[in-house]
Amino acid sequence: MRRIDAIGIALGVFAAAGLVYVLLQIAGLDSLSAGIWSQVFLVGGLIGWLVTYIFRVVGHKMTYHQQRQDYEETFLQKRLESLTPEELAKLQAEIEQEQKQEV
Repeated sequence: MRRIDAIGIALGVFAAAGLVYVLLQIAGLDSLSAGIWSQVFLVGGLIGWLVTYIFRVVGHKMTYHQQRQDYEETFLQKRLESLTPEELAKLQAEIEQEQKQEV
């Protein structure tokens, strides 16, 4: 995410909070109650976003993790494709030997 995107999201959140404040005043709440309730919605939304963020971090579903995993898979696939048949057979023999040692 670029810096301008983060600034735009922040401005959008504050604009939405202001809109909620105005709508609550139109609905009949006084300015103090409308201000409190708009802050409750704003903080509730922030906490909700924070919970989803924590789940994404713990589950390794962040963009960085996905990009890194894709890069590693692509790198290993290209490396595997570049091996000669002799090198590939040698690598397979090493893997089989390691698997036998683990058991």
